[in-house]
Amino acid sequence: MKILVMKILIGIPYSRSLKEKRSVVKRIKDRVWMKFRASISEVDEQDSQRRAILGVSYVSNDKALLDSISSKIIDLIEQSFPGMIEDHHQIVEDY
Repeated sequence: MKILVMKILIGIPYSRSLKEKRSVVKRIKDRVWMKFRASISEVDEQDSQRRAILGVSYVSNDKALLDSISSKIIDLIEQSFPGMIEDHHQIVEDY
């Protein structure tokens, strides 16, 4: 069993309130969930108005599939919310 773990840093420069930021984060989470059924949550920077750190996980037996899903998740966020991804890291663990 292989597990993909991603950490995605999102910058929301136009956000003026936590409510506005949470709205953007919710839309990102909903799109990733609907398209890939990947587990996704805001894991840090909850009180920051203009930054969010999202954690994503996905389980499979195929490392190539996990690498593909990772790229597609980043592409989906970039296409839906251009310029918001400031940084991202990923790791595939074997269990």
